[in-house]
Amino acid sequence: MVKKIERSPAAVALAKALLEDGNIKSAEDVNDALREVCGTLFEALLQGEMDNHLGYSKSDQGDKPTTNRRNGYGTKTIKTRFGETEIKTPRDRQATFEPQILPKRTVDVSGIDNKVLAMYARGMSQRDIAKTIEELYGCSLSHEQISVITDRVQDEVDNWQSRPLQPVYPFVFVDCIYANVRDAQGRAMNQAVYVVLGIDAEGHKDVLALQVKPTESKAEWMNLFDTLKVRGVKDILFLAMDGVSGLEEGLKAVFPEATVQRCIVHLMRNSLKYVNYQHYRAFTASIKAAYAPRRCRSARNGLMSSLPNGRTAIPEPCASGRTTACTSNSSLTTRRLFARSCTRPTPLRA
Repeated sequence: MVKKIERSPAAVALAKALLEDGNIKSAEDVNDALREVCGTLFEALLQGEMDNHLGYSKSDQGDKPTTNRRNGYGTKTIKTRFGETEIKTPRDRQATFEPQILPKRTVDVSGIDNKVLAMYARGMSQRDIAKTIEELYGCSLSHEQISVITDRVQDEVDNWQSRPLQPVYPFVFVDCIYANVRDAQGRAMNQAVYVVLGIDAEGHKDVLALQVKPTESKAEWMNLFDTLKVRGVKDILFLAMDGVSGLEEGLKAVFPEATVQRCIVHLMRNSLKYVNYQHYRAFTASIKAAYAPRRCRSARNGLMSSLPNGRTAIPEPCASGRTTACTSNSSLTTRRLFARSCTRPTPLRA
C-alpha cells in the first residue's frame, strides 16, 4: 500500500507561485528561488519582532505606546541551506531591538558549523570540506573559517581530558585500538588509540581517557596511568586487559595494589589458536564451563570435564591464563573488600 503524502496548503501555494513566475527551468533555479524565499521570510519575521518590540506596527496611526521609533534598515548577508542571500534588518532609534529568530552577528542559519564538524570528524581535509559546502549550499568557506569552526571544540576536548575523576574505580577496562588518524599535514596514518573505561561504585560506566599515540608501548601506558592519578584516581580494584607486554608492569608501577584480570574474550581467542577451525563451535561451547564459574576450583573442574577422554594435563597457555584471570590479592584492605562487595558483579569483557 502506497502511503499518501500530505502537502500543507502553504507549501502548495508557494510552489504554485514559483511556477507561475515562469523562471523555474532547472534544479538550480529551484534552489535560487528558495534562497530568495528564505531571505523574504527572515525579513518578514524580523519585521514582526520589531512590531512586538515597539508595541505597534508600521501602519498604525495616532499615538504610540513608546517614544522609540523605527530607524531604517541595515543589510546582512546570511548563509541558508540554499546558499547566501542578502536581507534587510530593521533598526530602532534607541538601539534596544534584540532579534531572537536571527540574533545580531549571526549570519549562518543553515547549521553549517555542525556539518563542518561532522565532516572533520570523519577525516575529511579542509579542502574537501570547503568544496563539499560550496557544492551543497552555494557558499564558500575559507580554510581559516573552517579552522575557526573546528578549533571551537578543542577547549571542550581539553576540559574533558583534564576533568577530575573519582578516587576509586572498582572495575577498569583498558584496550588499545588502531585507527586511521590525520596528522597536522593532513596525512592519514594508522595510530594507536588508548581507551580507558571505568565503572564506579554505583555501577555507572564512564570513558576516563582517550589518547592517540603512534604505537602501543609500556611507557605510554605508564604515562596514561600517571595522568589518571594526577586527575584524582587513588585506587583501581580490578583492571581487565589483554596480554600486551608491559601493560601490567606499567599499571603496578602506578597502582601497585590493583588486581589484574586478563580479558576473558582475549583468553578464549588465545585458546582457539590451539584448536582446528572445524572444532571451533564445539570448543567454544565447552570452554564456557571454564570461564563462567566464579571460583577457580569450579573453573578447573569445568575445564577438565570439557577435555577429551584420557587428557589429564592442562595446556600451559590455558593454565597460566586462567590463573591470571582468577588471581586474588591477599593484601586487599578492608576498604577495597567493602567496595568490591558493594559493587554489582559485572562480567569482565573488554
